[in-house]
Amino acid sequence: MYLSHLSLTNFRNFGRLELDLAEGITLLQGLNAQGKTSFLEAVAYLSTSRSLLAGAERELVHWLTWEEPLPFARLVGELTAAGGRKQRIEITLVQSNKSSAGAPLLRKEVRVNGVSRRAIDLVGQMPTVLFLPQDIELISGSPSVRRRYLDIALCQMQHDYCRALGSFNKVLDQRNALLKALRDQGGPREQLAFWDEQLVAQGSLLMARRAAFVGELEVEANQRQQALTDGRERLHVRYLPSLEPGDNGDEPVSGDLPWLRQPSPLYLAGDQPSIAAVFGQALVRTRQREIAAGMSLLGPHRDDVQFTAQGRDLRTYGSRGQQRTAALSVKLAEVAIMRRALGAPPLLLLDDVMSELDGSRRALLLEALSGVQQALVTTTDWADFTPEFRSRARCLHVTEGRIEEGTAAVS
Repeated sequence: MYLSHLSLTNFRNFGRLELDLAEGITLLQGLNAQGKTSFLEAVAYLSTSRSLLAGAERELVHWLTWEEPLPFARLVGELTAAGGRKQRIEITLVQSNKSSAGAPLLRKEVRVNGVSRRAIDLVGQMPTVLFLPQDIELISGSPSVRRRYLDIALCQMQHDYCRALGSFNKVLDQRNALLKALRDQGGPREQLAFWDEQLVAQGSLLMARRAAFVGELEVEANQRQQALTDGRERLHVRYLPSLEPGDNGDEPVSGDLPWLRQPSPLYLAGDQPSIAAVFGQALVRTRQREIAAGMSLLGPHRDDVQFTAQGRDLRTYGSRGQQRTAALSVKLAEVAIMRRALGAPPLLLLDDVMSELDGSRRALLLEALSGVQQALVTTTDWADFTPEFRSRARCLHVTEGRIEEGTAAVS
């Protein structure tokens, strides 16, 4: 399945866009702030109903639209599958009210083939892998960046993971509210039993699936890391759960630093029932601490992933070049894993990443492009790509929210 048509109305700096797309590579060139990244963001948003770039969804609505009586933005993607079968995905953001502070509140409406659906139902309809220059934060950023990466990747491959994630977040909110009430007002601690059970049921599935995915990621990413560094570096990817068998949820002490800890066989095996048992026992041991803190201290919301090369934690000790190479290796590995899990390659979105890479890394990335059904690639400079590559791609030019054929680029 590939994206055959994209329609945007009042999305970012696109007042109106209607664009037919085809299989293969589409190369979009333009100066900064013309709409290239917004174009890719729109495609990714149709895939997951979440923006990786906007702090709030109101940022997605064209700024001039806020002067209209009913501000809105609409995104429509038409997918074509084997045999010509069509599917239509539509997301509408419309102002529904204003907050007490006067900020606009948006209502998100999702339709698949004209039928109203939940936002979660979009995930997996059009699997995508998005490369951004800021993907270096996957290595250098906070644990929340890495958890979000795991969640987006796994949700596109496993619907039950996505459902469990939604349920876990709701249970976590309820349990945290109860822990805070017990801290501030007191009451019987037995009230936690129900929420503990729910937290363990949903959280153990998340942890088991994350551990299995990270195991695959290490194998695939290490192969690509060695190719990118001419065999000089081996990349290790380790899942760091917030609890281990027999621990009490305390932070690691000196001499037991996270990058020196080996992953527990419990997680390497991806044994959800055993993980659930350890999780439940740990909640009992840490109950007093959690009540005192007024929040849940253990669970997948506290997980992390660690990337090491040559025995060094890349987040702390890696150079910027090493961090960028590792991030690229991980993204290329994700493409391979998703292809294997879904039986077809994902839609590949690359936002001006070639300018950040040297010749060998560019070659590896272009090799990955040849193996996907559809890729949408942006650049500020046609010279980032060889004339031969451009001759095989559909070349478009982006200017002030307009997209036109860029045939002059291949001359």
